[in-house]
Amino acid sequence: MSATLQEIVTQPEAWQEAIEKTVGHPEALYPFLDGSRDYVVFTGCGSTYYLSLAAAALFQALTGRPARGVPGSELVLNGDTVLHDGRPLLVAVSRSGATAETLRAVEAFRERTQGPVIAITTRGDRPLASAADYAVVLEKGQEESVVQTRSFAAMYVATVGLALLAARRDDMVASLARLPHVGQRLIEEVHDRARAEGERPTTERFFFLGSGVLYGLAAEASLKMKEMSLSVSEPFHFLEFRHGPMSMVDERTTLVGLLSRRNREHEQAVLDEMVDLGARVFSLADEEATVAFRSGLPEVLQGVLYLPPLQLMAYYRAVARGLDPDHPRHLSAVVKALDPSAHSAEGRG
Repeated sequence: MSATLQEIVTQPEAWQEAIEKTVGHPEALYPFLDGSRDYVVFTGCGSTYYLSLAAAALFQALTGRPARGVPGSELVLNGDTVLHDGRPLLVAVSRSGATAETLRAVEAFRERTQGPVIAITTRGDRPLASAADYAVVLEKGQEESVVQTRSFAAMYVATVGLALLAARRDDMVASLARLPHVGQRLIEEVHDRARAEGERPTTERFFFLGSGVLYGLAAEASLKMKEMSLSVSEPFHFLEFRHGPMSMVDERTTLVGLLSRRNREHEQAVLDEMVDLGARVFSLADEEATVAFRSGLPEVLQGVLYLPPLQLMAYYRAVARGLDPDHPRHLSAVVKALDPSAHSAEGRG
């Protein structure tokens, strides 16, 4: 079994660790989440930027406090468009704990605000953990493969735990504890369906649609399809897809819909309209979808369940195209700092 596939199918054990290291340690995290901070910034790069989008949306929805997800580079290069008056908290997310732009983002945040930093990472022996005031280290989320799957899901679950603590939603902690069991069952049940969808030869382009908390997860699923299978793939908010991008829809298009309970009527209407234009639809929801989780969990806890089926779909599309998901083209596990001075003006395109 390849490293990527192994990491996808074993990820619920890393979810369990994420739960234990967040809601299982409220006394350590409450000082950062007690409401004394005016707003929260979540940051990361690549996959963890998309994680930050989802985490910020969930945090704000649960707590009512302003939260925003931004790329690490924006904090470094355009901090004045991200930070404002008040007392912010930074949550910095990095699988490796050594991502150059994320480390620089922490430095820039400290210089401008002197505010506290929580790190979420899989490596406690790397600079990010040392630079933070508190580090949530998820060792079971560590991966051999370049593409983030198990690590992303585990770190996302950790942000859910932070949001529950900040919102004082003790009533949901017991439900959160059920998540790893539900996830393992789901992976076993949908594995073959996800494989068949990934191996479908007639699809030439993918669009991943999600709204609210699920938009960041749709963007991450789209990135997995690009990274692993080198497929044309783009994410959109459901209703925004009708404002231009739908011109790309034909019989060679697959729309992947991350359906929510609260907006199901509007989202399903978009999918139905695209079917009329020739698209194939692959939908995910807790009930009545191509992939139905049947979790019974509160909707705010279901986000991570969308990930394994879509990771599997991307993995099997890559294999069907003769690609190696463990070693995607041009990519490495840690993105090093870019030195602009190393590129002469004559060498720029």
